[in-house]
Amino acid sequence: MSEVRIKVGPKTYPIACGPGEEEQVAKLGGLIDEYYAKLGTARAPLEAHNLVFAALFMADELTEARKAAGDVRAEIAELRQEMQRASDDAANELRKAEARVDQQKEKSGGKKAELREEIETLRKAEARARKDNESLKAELAEATKSARHQHDMFGGPAEDAALSEALAEKLEALAKRAETTASELEGQATSH
Repeated sequence: MSEVRIKVGPKTYPIACGPGEEEQVAKLGGLIDEYYAKLGTARAPLEAHNLVFAALFMADELTEARKAAGDVRAEIAELRQEMQRASDDAANELRKAEARVDQQKEKSGGKKAELREEIETLRKAEARARKDNESLKAELAEATKSARHQHDMFGGPAEDAALSEALAEKLEALAKRAETTASELEGQATSH
């Protein structure tokens, strides 16, 4: 066992920890000291009360951070559903277009080359949509990882707002991509 001495307010405390944990324990002790300092001149006569007040400050911010993380998880789940719907819509449109192409092949032998070109265009559109979906999945994974491994779990409202804004931008970009893909598919389908 190792021992780290942490200073909280006017006192220093010896804390036992496992080998290799000294730096983390020292950082956490510094964090407690920061919250203790927030008491300012409103300190209680008993040191235990001051430590409890510092812990209450920390618990309050931890509760807010957990709530914000829950909100981010909910937004990520919605974004995943949107991505799945967009992917399903693109696949359905491709199947419909391929069915139309097959019908056209049966009706007109002279349009084979044109219909093959339409299929190829639709396949390329689907490939772009899949690539966009993969890119968005990677961004979601990164956002999820970031939400899970938040180094500063007591981040303030500015960080929460930035994360929410980034998620909103990603969701808007996904919606625009889905609309563009759907418009391309509809435009190609109606031209034949």
